Amino acid sequence: MEALPTPKGISERNRQLLATLHRKARGPFTVREAAGVLSLGVAQTHRFLAYLAARGWLVRTRRGLYGTVPLDAVEPAQWREDPWVVASKVFGPSFYIAGWSACEHWGLTDQLFRETVVVTRRRLRRRVIEIQGFSYHAKSVAEHKIFGTRTVWRDQIKVQVSDPTRTVVDILDDPSIGGGIRYVAEVLAAYLRSDHRSDVLLAEYAHRVGNRTIFKRLGYLLESLGIAAPELIEICKNAMSSGVSLLDPTLGDEGHVLRRWNLRLNAVLGSEGAER
Repeated sequence: MEALPTPKGISERNRQLLATLHRKARGPFTVREAAGVLSLGVAQTHRFLAYLAARGWLVRTRRGLYGTVPLDAVEPAQWREDPWVVASKVFGPSFYIAGWSACEHWGLTDQLFRETVVVTRRRLRRRVIEIQGFSYHAKSVAEHKIFGTRTVWRDQIKVQVSDPTRTVVDILDDPSIGGGIRYVAEVLAAYLRSDHRSDVLLAEYAHRVGNRTIFKRLGYLLESLGIAAPELIEICKNAMSSGVSLLDPTLGDEGHVLRRWNLRLNAVLGSEGAER
């Protein structure tokens, strides 16, 4: 096997410290974490990491957060961490990849979105966050609403992603993280055709999330898509709230009210759930 290139232009000791970071630091790391790995003081480590980053041997993901650059990177200055790995550090530990990003992961959509959707327990000042050239669409929730996730490996780092059923419930709860009701309908149709389908789990998760508008949108879409799920539709009828809700809260409040589902139909759906 061909040996990886060794860093040039730095002292032997610094080269050894950099090699230690490559061996022991998985994913983005803080100055304090690096200090523990290198057995150095925090202030000394801060200066050392800044020194390496300035020379392209580390990448600064955001203030106080660094990552190692592969020694065989053709253009070290252009190298970026996996956005899911970065998210696990920035938004974790109580977080998961959700919305359209999870839809892509589970093969429920062919649509590609620039932003990565994350749900986190952390309080956020803004919903769209730029980190290392990546955009994150972040949503803050209470701790008890973080459930229904699975662990996936990205670059030897464990990352939580909503399971297929939780993914569908999340975008019914908040269509904005599913790309709007058009894509929500398409994802729901794909889910119900897939091996992931579980009507029982779908209802259970919807109850746990606690937003009864989920049942309105789910029931309406089931009927609009012509899905044979009489028991699930009955559950939706019994669980929905009495007030009128928007079919798609990302759009305006125009459209007639369908009393059967207490929904204002501010989006028109085609046979596969697409807006016309």
